[in-house]
Amino acid sequence: MTATAIGSDIGSRFLETARRLGPQPALIDRWGMTTFSELGRDVELLANGFILAGLERNQRVAVMMPPSRDFFATTFALFRAGATPVLIDPGLGFANMGRCLAEAAPDVFVGSPKAHIARFLGRWAPTVALKISTASFCGLPTLAEMRELGGRYALNLPTVSGDTRAAILFTSGGTGAPKGVVYEHSMFAAQVETLRAMFDIKEGERSLATFPLFGLFDAALGMTVVIPDMDFSRPGSVYPLAIIEPMQEHGIQQLFGSPALLDVVGRFGERHGIALPGLTRVMSAGAPVSARILARFSRLLEPGVPIYTPYGATEALPVTLTDSREILGETAAMTARGAGICVGRPVLGVEVAIIRIDDGPIKTWSEDLRGPKGEVGEIAVKGPMVTGEYFRRVEDMAKAKIGAEKGFWHRMGDLGYFDAQGRLWFCGRKAHRVTTRGGILYTICVEGIFNVHTAVKRTALVGVGTKPVLCVEREKTATISNEELKQELLELAKGHEAAQQIQDILFHPNFPVDIRHNAKIFRDKLAVWAAGQMS
Repeated sequence: MTATAIGSDIGSRFLETARRLGPQPALIDRWGMTTFSELGRDVELLANGFILAGLERNQRVAVMMPPSRDFFATTFALFRAGATPVLIDPGLGFANMGRCLAEAAPDVFVGSPKAHIARFLGRWAPTVALKISTASFCGLPTLAEMRELGGRYALNLPTVSGDTRAAILFTSGGTGAPKGVVYEHSMFAAQVETLRAMFDIKEGERSLATFPLFGLFDAALGMTVVIPDMDFSRPGSVYPLAIIEPMQEHGIQQLFGSPALLDVVGRFGERHGIALPGLTRVMSAGAPVSARILARFSRLLEPGVPIYTPYGATEALPVTLTDSREILGETAAMTARGAGICVGRPVLGVEVAIIRIDDGPIKTWSEDLRGPKGEVGEIAVKGPMVTGEYFRRVEDMAKAKIGAEKGFWHRMGDLGYFDAQGRLWFCGRKAHRVTTRGGILYTICVEGIFNVHTAVKRTALVGVGTKPVLCVEREKTATISNEELKQELLELAKGHEAAQQIQDILFHPNFPVDIRHNAKIFRDKLAVWAAGQMS
């Protein structure tokens, strides 16, 4: 690789790692193995090629291609070139992808032929001046041509400062339309270093990447990233052996998976007596992970290997951390009594506050915003990996950000409280709280009481007017009748103050969930369904 100035961007950080690790494997996928040297060379060639083809610094670039060598090389190259990748989950659906692209208004579109067909059919991104395809398609310039162009002229690319816009990542839209979250390079850098320290990540370890963005972090940390053959937009429908076989074949030490993915793989592993002795670090995020899922997946691991469950959001990650040892050993029993879900203690460098519940904007931070100790309020966070901007969403910005003397606070939109040990407990989304004649009910607190029933896969509390309604998704293998199960759940409710208002229980065949993690329940859609059922 040619000598290049190292800046603060994650692309430059990757190039520095690639020079150091050279012949070691960086990526393994169904097409073969790519070394750090080869991937680093790709990054440099593409960064040069993009600029020679007309890419300018700070331009927004829609990147739509499956996780692969091309995806990693393209994204790191755009970071290095000072451009702003716009990353949108294809699983958001055709209409939502169109809305996200209309909002982001990219200047450049880099995608697979399939993505370009979708762009044409949906009339997406009419502002795009430069279109590049991963492979030959309709005469568009290809990534191979970008590499060739980049090799003709060695550019001396300027460094990229930490306060430069790095990327726009769209939220999963769990409580509204997906929003474009603006990241600066310093925020990515803080995330990478926090993850390295939190989990004691070592260069040369092997990670199975079931979420593409985390795979980029893994590569920047010097890990070998193994890309499974799966539909990344539907982790809850993954074929279990697509995860288990590469873990066994490549000696995987780290797995990041959504709760839905751990559920599917854990059930399969339990049925077939699968053991994953090489796996020493498991992480799951995106939605609360039930104790049942943690216990089942833990049986596939060596004794004492934890499953970490970091808490955060697209706008701020990580915020707090706990693991299966603390959950299964203590806090799961409290969840079953209506305490909510313990998400652990704040990570180093992040400040977490509980403020009084307010549905309106809060312009300026004041210590008077903090609620009484131990009481439920909205979770607000501050720290180096906390983002400060939604792209072109002034109204959402006003509702989510609180100006402070130094920096700002981000309102998570989640409700929770601190216990006497300094642990944060999650009680549900602010928008999902149910106001009844008897007071306010918090979704996660109430649902935890019912989720312990062995015939229940998951529950969702919704409001129909002022009436609280519990929606239930059954375990597929449960043989109990709906009526019997309803009576047992109502009997269970009698012993818990938080659940005693529940009188109406409805059974839903398959909860609507987010695309990214297949785990966040769309309670707004369930509320509409429940209202129809009760009318």
